[in-house]
Amino acid sequence: MTAPVAGVQPSTAAPVNTRIAFLLELARRLHQYGTSAPRLEMAVGRSAQRLGLQADVWSSPTAIIISFVDLSQGDDGMAQTTQVMRLAPGDVNLARLCEADDIADRVIAGELELREGFRLLRALGAPDTRRAKVKTVLSYGLSAASIAALFLHSSWVDLVVAGVIGVLIGGITVLSATRPRLAVASDAICAIVATAVAILVSAFVVPLAIKSVVLAALIVLVPGMSLTTAVREVSSGHLVSGMARLGGAMATLLKLVFGTVAATQVCAAFDIHARDFDLPPLPGWTDWPALLVAAVAFALLFRAARRDWPAVIVAVIAGYVATRWGGELSRGLPSAPFGVFVGGFLVSALANIYARIWQRPGAVIREPGILLLVPGSVGFRSISFLLERDTEVGMNTALLLLTLLVSLVAGLLFGELLVSPRRSL
Repeated sequence: MTAPVAGVQPSTAAPVNTRIAFLLELARRLHQYGTSAPRLEMAVGRSAQRLGLQADVWSSPTAIIISFVDLSQGDDGMAQTTQVMRLAPGDVNLARLCEADDIADRVIAGELELREGFRLLRALGAPDTRRAKVKTVLSYGLSAASIAALFLHSSWVDLVVAGVIGVLIGGITVLSATRPRLAVASDAICAIVATAVAILVSAFVVPLAIKSVVLAALIVLVPGMSLTTAVREVSSGHLVSGMARLGGAMATLLKLVFGTVAATQVCAAFDIHARDFDLPPLPGWTDWPALLVAAVAFALLFRAARRDWPAVIVAVIAGYVATRWGGELSRGLPSAPFGVFVGGFLVSALANIYARIWQRPGAVIREPGILLLVPGSVGFRSISFLLERDTEVGMNTALLLLTLLVSLVAGLLFGELLVSPRRSL
């Protein structure tokens, strides 16, 4: 949040209930749009101070508790009002996050009445339009295809099949958003669909690299971002939120792995066996078009506003290039962890620079910029190996996951030390 405009007083004269209602709605929207616990608590706490209140905020992935004290009545250490909100885990929506941030800035600066600000925040909770849902489904397909080309070096056939399965998974995800019972099992259902389709195509149409296709198709659902946020929250002292988020990420990984195993076993029961065959990989020059497609897909996936698309694309490309450069530069160090550290360091610094210059949330740069760096696929593979009773490889992969998570979080923290953030988001 930015500072108030010079010479303009914030709306501290409004009734206390009106100020509290605005702050509660702000907290609800920030949580809904994927803000981590430390940033949400800081944003709401600073906004409350500028509205003449003291707010003690406790945030977790599924709840927010806020105690308010009216500073005009004196600060005797006793909360006058405490509110508890039970919320579903949020998803990143950069466009609406930026709108919520702008509304808060305008209210704090006195440019917007509190009641009007509350109404605008409440309006942000409107359901997604059909066009937005189509874009989300498309983003799943583009993400799957680009990951298959960038990291898995698959063939053209693998890329196309992964993209088609990604679209199917995107459709299931969009449907589950308004169906609570489906949402609980959607991760497992998506894994079953992805694995079954890949096996059927490989068995009856054309051979595929099954594991690569399934992993690319499921990549958006693999909770690499949640794992990274969890480790970062734990490292910053938000232990309850971090451990809860870590537990949720592990549950998602287990559901995804269960779905792939279940689909494989069902196909085997019907005597349907995939022709697991590696076709000639894509040429090296396809990495760069795939990277551009991935950047556009992430802009759609995170629902960035059109004006922020250039920033998102630059962030994705910069993070990927920095990671590759760091990996090639390292000598005597494991290339992957060091490359991830360099990528996280650069993205974090760029996010704070962007927030300072353009007065927009640094999440516009930070969230999509680290998506190619998060090691969610490593966690998926680790649990897969363990369920296949390949304990040694599974534990080695789990150790690599931990190393990558620590490297990425360290890069993000050091990036903030280089360029200190001046905005809560």
